[in-house]
This record gives sequence, C-alpha cells and structure tokens, in this order.
Amino acid sequence: MTTVNAVDTMKAVRIEEYGSPDVLKMVAIEIPEMGDREVLVEVKAIGVNYADTARREGKYVVPTELPFIPGAEIAGEIVAVGKDVTRFKPGMRVVSLIESKGYAEYAAVHEMALAPVPDGVEFTDAVALPLQGQTAYHILKTMGRLEKGETVLVHAAAGGVGAIAVQLAKLFGAGTVIATASSDEKLAHAKELGADHLVNYTEEGWELKVRELTGGKGVDIILEMVGGDIFQKSLKCLATFGRLVVFGAASGEQSQLYGGQLMKRNQSVIGFFLPQIMNRPEMYQSSFKELLDYVANGQLKLTIGGIYPLEKAVEVHRLLQGRKTIGKLVLVP
Repeated sequence: MTTVNAVDTMKAVRIEEYGSPDVLKMVAIEIPEMGDREVLVEVKAIGVNYADTARREGKYVVPTELPFIPGAEIAGEIVAVGKDVTRFKPGMRVVSLIESKGYAEYAAVHEMALAPVPDGVEFTDAVALPLQGQTAYHILKTMGRLEKGETVLVHAAAGGVGAIAVQLAKLFGAGTVIATASSDEKLAHAKELGADHLVNYTEEGWELKVRELTGGKGVDIILEMVGGDIFQKSLKCLATFGRLVVFGAASGEQSQLYGGQLMKRNQSVIGFFLPQIMNRPEMYQSSFKELLDYVANGQLKLTIGGIYPLEKAVEVHRLLQGRKTIGKLVLVP
C-alpha cells in the first residue's frame, strides 16, 4: 500500500469569510487523514460549479461553516487506501462527488462515493460528470420520467448541466429538444450538441415562441434553474401532464407558485437536490457508470470551457458568475 506522510502539507483554496471571489485564498494545510473506508486521492482535476460561488457568498441551500474549502467534484489517482477499503487499490483512476474540500491537491474520499474512470477518459472530462452529469441524468430520467418521443426544454443549454442534458435527452429517447441560451454563440453550441430548436431567452416573448414550436401543446419536461421571471414564463410553456423540474435559482430570485395553477392541466413542479441521490448509493453508482460509459463510447460529448491552475480560482469564479463561459470550467492543482 502506498503511503503519504501525514505531516506533509498541500496547497488548497480556502474561504475564511463570505464575499466576492477575492475571499478565495491559497493556503498550505496538512494532507487529510483517511478513515478506515476512505481512500486518499491525488487530485488531477477539479470541477467548478455555481454551488461553489453560492458557498463562497454564504447563500447555499444548506449552511456553510467557515473556514471552508469548496469543491464538490474531483478526479485523480488513488495513492493510499484505508484498512477496510475493498473496492479500490492504489494507482486506480477515479472520479467522485464529495461534500467539500475539492479545491486541493489531495482529498480523502469514502469508497462508496468513488467511480472508476475508464481508460481513454481524461480526468478533465470525467470531472464534468459528478455534479452536472448526474444532475442532468436524474432530472430527465428519475424526476422528469422522460418517455420516448416527449419534448424537452433545456434552459442555459450551453452551460455545464444544459450541454449534457441536451445530449442525454436524445439518448433517452426525446422526440424534440428545445434549447434556450442568452447569445447566438451559445445557441450555436447547443445546436452542435443536438438541439432541434433554439430560443434566446433574453428576448421578449420567448415563451410564446416555445409554445409555437410545439404547435401550442407546450413542453413535456422543462429543466429550470434560474428562478424569478424565467420560472413563471416556463410554466406558461408547460404541456398538459408536463413536469417542470427546479434545480436551482441562479437569478437569486425565489418564485411564487400557487397550487391551483397546476390543477387545470395536471402539471407538476418538482424539486431536485443531488445530495438526496447520493443518499441512495445504488442510484448514484449505476447512473455514474452509465454516464462514464457514454463518454468512453463517444456517445456523450463533454464541453470543457477552460482548464486553469488552482491558483486562478479567483479568476475562474469571476468568469463563471459573469455568465460569459460555455461548458465546464476546470481547475488543476
């Protein structure tokens, strides 16, 4: 078994106060100790997400205690294993969704949270899957209950979740995928990924265009994570028996909903929070394997918007919140 000296230090990015990207500070801390069923991963790639920015601002859905090391997605190589680990060995390539502490050179991870990375899949690609890939997968299949031939509306279709969701919707049998985005460049990217129709949601009356594209029927499944006005207009696009799945509120605006709005057309508004999937390891593991196989087989294309050294975490948070990026942003220690 490979070992790492517990007194060795590593680089990490830590938050000691809530605020702007400038509160992200590079620090030297001890390499984490493993539990009996944990492995120590030398981190090769780190996924950056809106959840990281919400944590930094103290606005995440669950409280963030300070000091805090963000980072929920890591991929890398196992360098040591706990005494009760049975599924993994040093030298194996793995990817994981963790609670936090990913912005670092090493991470201690429970073996049940790990998935093997197939040969031929880069760490920088694999790390795009734990949060955004799993989110897209379970919104469409588990929560949205997508059936063959149905219509799907994907908001922010050039973003991390959206770019994967456009492709998965097709793989799962959707008849039509309508993609929305905020610029022609982003819409063109969604088209390349397989979207059938493109709508710029910064333009007035976009919801009317969506209804027109569906012949007035509306959309069967909508992926919504903006909130506010986008949520309300999305409801106007929803078909009879349609499902609108809410998985965020990037605008910072909460949406008001009256139950009676849904009754007339048998519609559903469904909430989604990925940690609840992680609480069911059989669901988490099977979907992870399916996603990684899609990538290895070339069926799922991962859009990496940029790869930056860990020291550039402040800059990367600014880029992400500026909404000018396409695809996944990745940090590399």
